[in-house]
Amino acid sequence: MAKTRVHDLAKEFGMTSKEMLGHLADMMIPAKSASSALEDAYVMVVRKKMAPILEARAAEIEAAKKAEEEARAKAEAEERARAEKERVEAEKRREAERARAEAERKKAEEARAEAERKRKEEEEKNRVRDNAPKSVPSMTSLLDQIAQQEKILKAQREEAAAKKKTEQSSGGRGRRGNGSSRPQRSNPVANDNAPVSPEKAAKASRGKHKGHHDNDGEDRYSRMAKAAEEYNRERVLEEARASVEEASRESTGRRKKRKERRQKQAEQAAKEQAIEEAIANDQNVAEIGMVKVPTGSTVAELAELLGVPASDIVKRLFLLGNPLTLTQSMSDELIELVADDLGREVKVMTKEEENSFTFYDDPADLLPRAPVVTVMGHVDHGKTSLLDAIRHTGVAEGEAGGITQAIGASQVKIGDRTITFIDTPGHETFTAMRARGAKVTDIVILIVAADDGVMPQTVESINHAKAAGVPIIVAVNKIDKPGANPDKVRQELTEYGIIPEEWGGQNMFVNISAKKKIGIDELLETVLLQADVLELKANPNTFASGNVLEAKLDRGRGSVATVLVTRGTLRIGDAIVAGMSYGRIRAMLDPKGRPVKEAKPSDPVEILGLQSVPAAGDEFRVFTEEREARSLAEQRALKARIEEQNRVKHVTLETLFSTMEDAEVKELNLVIKADVQGSIEALQDSLDKMDQSEVRINTIHSAVGAITETDVTLADASNAIIIGFGVRPDAKARAAAEHQGVEIRTYSVIYKAIEEIDAARIGMLKPTEEEHQTGSAEVRDTFKVPKVGIAAGCMVTEGEISRDDNVRLVRDGIVVFDGKIASLRRYKDDVKSVKAGFECGIGLENYQDIKPGDVIEGYKIVEVARTE
Repeated sequence: MAKTRVHDLAKEFGMTSKEMLGHLADMMIPAKSASSALEDAYVMVVRKKMAPILEARAAEIEAAKKAEEEARAKAEAEERARAEKERVEAEKRREAERARAEAERKKAEEARAEAERKRKEEEEKNRVRDNAPKSVPSMTSLLDQIAQQEKILKAQREEAAAKKKTEQSSGGRGRRGNGSSRPQRSNPVANDNAPVSPEKAAKASRGKHKGHHDNDGEDRYSRMAKAAEEYNRERVLEEARASVEEASRESTGRRKKRKERRQKQAEQAAKEQAIEEAIANDQNVAEIGMVKVPTGSTVAELAELLGVPASDIVKRLFLLGNPLTLTQSMSDELIELVADDLGREVKVMTKEEENSFTFYDDPADLLPRAPVVTVMGHVDHGKTSLLDAIRHTGVAEGEAGGITQAIGASQVKIGDRTITFIDTPGHETFTAMRARGAKVTDIVILIVAADDGVMPQTVESINHAKAAGVPIIVAVNKIDKPGANPDKVRQELTEYGIIPEEWGGQNMFVNISAKKKIGIDELLETVLLQADVLELKANPNTFASGNVLEAKLDRGRGSVATVLVTRGTLRIGDAIVAGMSYGRIRAMLDPKGRPVKEAKPSDPVEILGLQSVPAAGDEFRVFTEEREARSLAEQRALKARIEEQNRVKHVTLETLFSTMEDAEVKELNLVIKADVQGSIEALQDSLDKMDQSEVRINTIHSAVGAITETDVTLADASNAIIIGFGVRPDAKARAAAEHQGVEIRTYSVIYKAIEEIDAARIGMLKPTEEEHQTGSAEVRDTFKVPKVGIAAGCMVTEGEISRDDNVRLVRDGIVVFDGKIASLRRYKDDVKSVKAGFECGIGLENYQDIKPGDVIEGYKIVEVARTE
């Protein structure tokens, strides 16, 4: 019978696990955590002793429920009464407000009518009567009226001047005809053409009635009347001009206020639109207005992103004591400090965050989802065999070399619940793929063989899981094999912070045997328990997003990507972007190869329809329009090309000498084609780790798909070797390779490819030079030879001295000469070599200081092929 865990027993008694642990401690029953298993005898004791507690708690719960229902009914009645009372009072207040408002409106109307009447009376009282002719047409504006009045005044002045001239001419002729010799009285007013005030005009009028009634008096009265009329017109014109200027100033102020109001309305509308777009894209509203700045941005780039002059940023950098030019990069802390001083909110984005998406989901929209479990561990520790036992399928036998070489995703039904499993490779070359598996997972199952213990990739898997912050469940596999020691595995894992629960730690351990299917059910139960603790949720009612687990190029289907949906629902026909790839989904397949129409959170599916092969690990999301996805993918591709171009290193004076030396370094050019993107990454990573001090390994092209004729042409032009991993060349490519002499190597297991490439690299190394001792001769005496110099009479004591050998002259253990043999003779004959036990005469090239007792050693320099 299965054991009962503490948390299940706590649920049975309607209490928390912590309370149950307290009761178990009181009963002296051993239990350390909520997942601890209890024996049946302990369970019976607990149930027997806690039966009264259970009954009392049931009674308390029933009484509490009844009291709660009564209180709820009473509160609802009081709430209804209070609401009705508030409604009546609010209705009375509204009636009183309406009456008061109506009275105030009538009073305001009466006051406004009275003020309007008084204003009209005042205007009528102060209105200046216009004596100008009424034949003037209606004007469109006050300025036009003023201009027209000025024209009328000018015409009247000209008419008056003409009339005066005519009257003076007629008056002069009359006086000359009558022969009157009486002198005329001078009138200063008659000679004054300037306008006078109305008071002066009236005074002059009164004086006129007292004077003589002759023609001069008549002219004076007429001029005074015209002056008064002109004065009135000038005053009206001045007042009109002042009114026009005042109206113009008021109009300018109103236009400015209207402009400011329109600007505020436009800003408010833009803010509301940004909020709506953020909500539509499931983004955090709090991040609206936040400027995203790439890490390492220059001063000019930061100024462009913030929309401020670059001089403002340079000035602040000077004040901070860190002067920089426009093209120099800024640290993340400096960017945040300058932005804060400018009153702007920024978020410094790493290169990975620039190509990622951030979403905000309302907690009310989140629903439970299936856990994503990644199986990790050392190579050949049984990861795929465990999943084989869970899925009841034969996978490991079908994999090349019996090791997993790509991320495999599958789903398993456990009762009414679903678990998504991801199988990662254990070979040392697949570090990047293990890191990807840890990044997208919720729970990590760490497989450790009981007979092998902790290995290098086991430690690496632990580090990846800890870096991703996911819980680790340890499955100790192969417990059925002889020599299995699960306790030793537990002890070794404590050195890396993985401590079993029964030892007071946080990690759950399960002993299993994937081959014999021992402990599989307990492992799955442990996974579901851990998933319940994590409370995994996602929003399925939105556009989909997730991660690309693996991608490949299929001859018949095109670009095929295995993706894991993390939020939303992915459907056929959706426009998506993944890294620098985009497209519209044409078909979706589940892990068993069956077509599906949609994928919920935590579902792994294969999608078809992308324009190119995305990189494994890229994040994807769905867009409403395909043009938006295409635009984003093209922007990323352009940015990647620019970064690639900027990585070109130019020769400087400092690097000139090293560049000249590098010109002698040999190169091994490769064209790599593989079935999936992850295999290319793993192979490239292994090549980068090789020693390239003397032979540089260049990957001039790498892609997913079969080996084509284009690849052969590229390899022929670059003098490269084609490496095919999991793919084969087509017929045209094979024929082209044979014709052009291009070597094609195909592999199905990655470490064989690495071994052969390393062997090819070693074969290109410059051979090492080794010294081989050929013989030695002792100098017995010296004698002088004409035209030769000093010759040494020697006895060959060891080996064989040849005329082509290099020789050293050793005196008292010290080398005094190293060079060539000038002559080698036996008696009077020149010989090629002298063996041990024979005498000979040896002359050294360009050296005469030979003494008896010296030793002449012969040696040769031999080139030996490098093995490393």
